[in-house]
Amino acid sequence: MKAFKTLLKTEISLSLRGMDMFIFAICMPIVVVVILGALFGNKPAFEGAEYTFLEQSFGAVSTIAICAGGVMGLPLVVSDYRSRKILKRFKVTPISPALILTVQVVIYTLYSIASLILVYMISALFFDYQLRGSWSQFLGAYLLVMLSMFSIGLLVGGLAPNTKIAGVAASLLYFPMLIFSGATLPYEIMPAGLQKAANMLPLTQGIKLLKAASLGLPIDSVFIPVVVMIIIAVICVTISLRFFKWE
Repeated sequence: MKAFKTLLKTEISLSLRGMDMFIFAICMPIVVVVILGALFGNKPAFEGAEYTFLEQSFGAVSTIAICAGGVMGLPLVVSDYRSRKILKRFKVTPISPALILTVQVVIYTLYSIASLILVYMISALFFDYQLRGSWSQFLGAYLLVMLSMFSIGLLVGGLAPNTKIAGVAASLLYFPMLIFSGATLPYEIMPAGLQKAANMLPLTQGIKLLKAASLGLPIDSVFIPVVVMIIIAVICVTISLRFFKWE
């Protein structure tokens, strides 16, 4: 526990010195929700819909920080430590791969939770947003999506031999999911062909789950997204711990 606290304190300090996560995990979701609220606000999500565009989009916007931290931030930090031989030094200490990865997960979890709170506060205060579903179901779905997306980052960061390869792999995962999964560009306005392609992205399934939870839709209607999130998390975490590269 002492090693965990010491490492966590150090990593948080290093993270706060940079502006990347502040911009992409905190500022970007706020900008997106303000734009959506200002442009569409309380307009129906589609003709005859019982819920507004913002109500439909809240779950999607809340995943921007998860995607930024889990798919982009995690692999770049871990691979950078590997390239700088920092992980090699850890190898001869009691610090395990699981501890290193857990600390990074905790840090990006804090960013994601802070982002969720800010997005909700702005939506509620300025655009009269109210969660139609159960908060317990929404938070449970949010944690599941977070676990799944973070596991992808752990896999890339744990196996990438250097920062360059990690950056390429993270970018190939991050930008398509950010743009085409529905996190920024609403899934419902995409052409049918693009929607079929987007359905292959893990985050798309996560957003479907969050949307159902936030709108109070039957959870059994998103059985497949739940299964997909769990399978991704189990496979990626297992592989990242089993084949973690120190150098």
